[in-house]
Amino acid sequence: MSIEARSPLAQSLFQHVDMLAGVIGPRHPLKAGTMAATAAYIESQFRAADFVVTRETFPVNGQPTDNVVVMIPGHKTPRDVVILGAHYDSTPTTPGADDNGSAVAVLIETARLLKSVKPRRTIRFVAFACEEAPYYGTSEMGSLVHAHGCRARGENVIGMLCLEMVGYYIDDKNSQDVPPTIPKWLRWLFPRRGNFLAAVGNPRSARLCWKFRRGFKRGTQFPLFSIVLPESIREIHLSDQHAFWINNYPALMLTDTSFLRNPHYHRWTDTADTLDYERMVDVTQGVASAVQHLAGG
Repeated sequence: MSIEARSPLAQSLFQHVDMLAGVIGPRHPLKAGTMAATAAYIESQFRAADFVVTRETFPVNGQPTDNVVVMIPGHKTPRDVVILGAHYDSTPTTPGADDNGSAVAVLIETARLLKSVKPRRTIRFVAFACEEAPYYGTSEMGSLVHAHGCRARGENVIGMLCLEMVGYYIDDKNSQDVPPTIPKWLRWLFPRRGNFLAAVGNPRSARLCWKFRRGFKRGTQFPLFSIVLPESIREIHLSDQHAFWINNYPALMLTDTSFLRNPHYHRWTDTADTLDYERMVDVTQGVASAVQHLAGG
């Protein structure tokens, strides 16, 4: 589909992904200047939507690195917080359109859609640095820095929603793999066409998963596969929601399932032209509806 034929929201989503994956390219501390350029772009987009932007700065390889943060304050219980987050870095080996430019695009546009709401609880949007290796699970992982900060401030994070690769969809039969650590007797539960968004939680996050589903379905009819799995399933840990789980907060990973579907994962072929922007519109509208539902907007 040509850019001109896309809906206005789809065009905006494409422009964000094209800037991150096409203009900036691989975004990693080993690529000089790319993290700063990406954070500056995200900040500019938030400011254009009239948000007050703050930076959560921490050292990575001895250099200052930033999470980019904006908020919609809650008017009744502001210390109750709903967080929508996405990491903006990629590996050095990929332009990172789906991983994770798609998620950053949805983060920005969800914030724009919700700018005028007056929620009971605070909504916080965070673009995280340094989710990819070698920073995952270390003190230099941006989401872990933020989650530790939430705990230190005594915040009641009622739910964290992690956007992790949300742009690749395919209708072909058997285009969707099942995590290899899922027992064979459970595999029949899982869809086999890669045309849905997954919402994945740990047992602590079961209530959040149910509430997210209700809110998502109020905003879109897009297929949603929501599931709670034991933490022994390795694949459910592989993004920023893990940082909140280990801080005892409920959190979900919202994903197109990454390498279980997308053949371009961590490759030079993960480019902006491989994504489905009209389906990303549905995802954005569903996520915005769910965030508003969770925050009491």
